[in-house]
Amino acid sequence: MPTERFQFEGEGGHQLAAALDLPDGEPSAYALFAHCFTCGKDVLAAKRIATALAAKGIAVLRFDFTGLGSSEGDFANATFTSNVADLVRAANHLRETRRAPALLIGHSLGGAAILAAASQIAEAKAVVTIAAPSDPAHVTGLFKEHIDDIRKHGRVEVSLAGRPFAITRQFLDDVAEHDLMARVTLLRKALLVLHSPTDDTVGIDNATRIFLSAKHPKSFVSLADADHLLSQKRDSTYAADVIAAWAERYVDFTAPRQAAKADESPRHVVVRETRNGKFQQTVTVGPHHLIADEPAAAGGDDTGPGPYDFLLAGLGACTSMTMRLYADRKSLPLERVTVTLQHNKIHAEDCAECETHEGMLDQIDRVISMEGALDAEQHKKLMEIADKCPVHRTLKSEIRILTRTAK
Repeated sequence: MPTERFQFEGEGGHQLAAALDLPDGEPSAYALFAHCFTCGKDVLAAKRIATALAAKGIAVLRFDFTGLGSSEGDFANATFTSNVADLVRAANHLRETRRAPALLIGHSLGGAAILAAASQIAEAKAVVTIAAPSDPAHVTGLFKEHIDDIRKHGRVEVSLAGRPFAITRQFLDDVAEHDLMARVTLLRKALLVLHSPTDDTVGIDNATRIFLSAKHPKSFVSLADADHLLSQKRDSTYAADVIAAWAERYVDFTAPRQAAKADESPRHVVVRETRNGKFQQTVTVGPHHLIADEPAAAGGDDTGPGPYDFLLAGLGACTSMTMRLYADRKSLPLERVTVTLQHNKIHAEDCAECETHEGMLDQIDRVISMEGALDAEQHKKLMEIADKCPVHRTLKSEIRILTRTAK
């Protein structure tokens, strides 16, 4: 199953590193996963759950919060509020490039953040928490012996899971401000609470408070014998199985995409590096998803068409469509059109009819085959129509390309 790796802009303007785990076929739904406090998107629990859900047809987006993993920024400047905002931005990114997440999943403090963000992600129908605290301030218990120093000095480096992290007074103030249970009461989405009764990091009493605060529909499943990080593969796999089975009651995994309106504005084409191989890209056009690459001879892995292949495909498709429209309108006996194209570089001096006479020129060879009982006049007219296809006209006309930096 493929994993696309890319970046998107976080709340603080930093680029956040993301991974989208995809099923082999078209995803039945999209999910957004929030990892634990200092973990990162590639922590075993997140990766295993995402992979297991992808195997069941659910695409899962996971990403590193500010200053963690491969994301930009300083972890010390991140707060619970900024993490919630980044989750909303991640959902917006999915909405713009794929489909908005229908399922929200959060592990540990990520579970609290998912609960806080859920009301801002309208398309989400179901929310899952795994070993989540009922109060974001619970996380300060991990470094409680340093709290006085943090408040005194404003910033102190503490050791968490054997690694140094800078914690600021701003972080302490921020987590203390959130009334998470009030948000859970107003959730209005199906809720699944997963928690281990033997979790010695976030006690199961937190799950009780979340569950009791939520309105129905709500469910609780015990992750018996699991530790807080679900470090055993069987525990994360079980969690994924439960999530997938439970979500089927609340998420429509077979909902067709809405048809585009006839007067819809031109769709954006979004091209993004996957970071798999040297050149591989994802190409998203509305609901359509393609892979672009370079052939092996150019240093790529040949996992998809190259840039010039897409250019030729656009011209070929437009040529055939234009001829079809004309033939149908004129009731011509055209049964099928086949357009074969090839791109080459030629010496300008070899082109007598070209305005440029020095250097190299691009040349596209286009061969059109028509099936059907066409007479000579009809065949000639259709060949003339081929040159009137909009993409052909665009390539032959002056083109203005405006390039700017994304905000």
